[in-house]
Amino acid sequence: MTALGRLRPTLINPTYTRLWFGQAVSSVGDAVFSTTLVLWVATVLAEGKSWGPQAVSGVVLATSAAVMFVGPFAGVFVDRWDKRATMLGTEVLRGGLVAVLTVVAFVPTRELPAGAWLALIYVIVLVLNAAGQFFTPARFSIIAELVTDEADRARAAGIAQATAQTAWIIGPPLAAPLLFAVGLQWALLFNALSYLVSYIAISSADLRPVNPARTAPTAPRTGKGAERPDKAAERPGLFKDFAEGLRFFARNRFLVALLVLTVIGQLGMGALSTLNIFFATRNLHVSAESYGYLGMALGIGGIAGALAAGRVVQWIGARRTTWIGLMASGALLVLYSRQTGFPAAVTLLFVFVVPITMLNTAMAPLLLAATPQEFRGRVISVFYPVTRLAAMLTAVLSGWLAGSGLRDFSGSVAGLRFGPIDTIFAVSGLVVVLAGVYARLGLPASEAAPTPAPAQAPGTAVPDAEPAREPAAMAVEAHGEAVGETPTEAPAEDPTGPTGPVETPEGRS
Repeated sequence: MTALGRLRPTLINPTYTRLWFGQAVSSVGDAVFSTTLVLWVATVLAEGKSWGPQAVSGVVLATSAAVMFVGPFAGVFVDRWDKRATMLGTEVLRGGLVAVLTVVAFVPTRELPAGAWLALIYVIVLVLNAAGQFFTPARFSIIAELVTDEADRARAAGIAQATAQTAWIIGPPLAAPLLFAVGLQWALLFNALSYLVSYIAISSADLRPVNPARTAPTAPRTGKGAERPDKAAERPGLFKDFAEGLRFFARNRFLVALLVLTVIGQLGMGALSTLNIFFATRNLHVSAESYGYLGMALGIGGIAGALAAGRVVQWIGARRTTWIGLMASGALLVLYSRQTGFPAAVTLLFVFVVPITMLNTAMAPLLLAATPQEFRGRVISVFYPVTRLAAMLTAVLSGWLAGSGLRDFSGSVAGLRFGPIDTIFAVSGLVVVLAGVYARLGLPASEAAPTPAPAQAPGTAVPDAEPAREPAAMAVEAHGEAVGETPTEAPAEDPTGPTGPVETPEGRS
């Protein structure tokens, strides 16, 4: 190896570094795209119109509809299809759709009715996010096969989270100048090109094809690892496959425990994302302009927690990181609710999001180790929509409590006065602490989750399986690759996705 080769910077390994670069560019593209659409609809298309807020909310509803209605079934197809081909196909589809919108954006806004513009935007946003429901579990499944060490999985998940957080620090400030200085079409073109970068990164990676548990007729495999036609003919129906995945999830007490912990973890971030602006103006007594510093503290803390998570998991294990992170973040949220000074609140918010990001990252190796290969797509397609729904319901509940249920609430305990918003924060924090106690008692004592053996006929061997590893933490065997990461060590993506405790907008990762 040359000196230049030794000095070449890598993240986990060279192939992952290439794929990470594609993810980083595409994540910034997502942030620019989402921010641009909201700004354009609000300030150009619906300028001065009473229906402006409803028009903007339609973008959010289109995103949520894709997650809730497409996400649960996408995993069934991902478990059948070639994972690399699935990821490449979704990038082609999404890049093509954004390119079409870019071309249409050259048409003057007044040439088309506002309803036509909104319909086009909603449909494209819906399809983009629907395609993302196939991309995410495909990437998750590939990661599970490529990374078996618990600390490496946590490290890779931390890199993915830090990248997503950074993208949403960089992207929105880029969106406004692009929109107002050079126009909507050029901001959209930036996102279309980011899909191209992601496609090139995936296709150029040296990845072997994954052997799926089943092969769908619509996505036949050829060459090494292909299943025989008689095996493909034995494939059960779509709904039977879907029901089988739900039964597996429901009967796996470990997966159910992880899902419960993740849903409870939404209480803290859900309440903060909805009510923190009112907490800043009413409890911290600062102007709305200062609210941006609280968001900055969350972003920087999320990056710090994600980058430190791998080392912490290696030090104390994923299980301890999970329950300690829940207890610490819940206690810090209670402490944050009692603040009346702005500098202390900013500091506490930064500290609060560090452990909650670490536990979000620590859940990745636990979820990966608990899920056999043939169920990974369906498991993540249950996990992601449920946590997304929990985030939505938490936001709605927090808003209702602050605006109606506890609007006139006031009380005092031991000389401490409580109002509606700080009470909601404090109760949310206490529930998160209780979730930490549940995690301490409910998660298995060993650092690796029990991994069910993949279903197979008696006397047959798992294709391309490596010999069993000695450490119990290496619960998932590495098979062939697909797109997303490298054959040896690839990123362990956060299984809770953009909707874990530290929520990020829908992206490609």
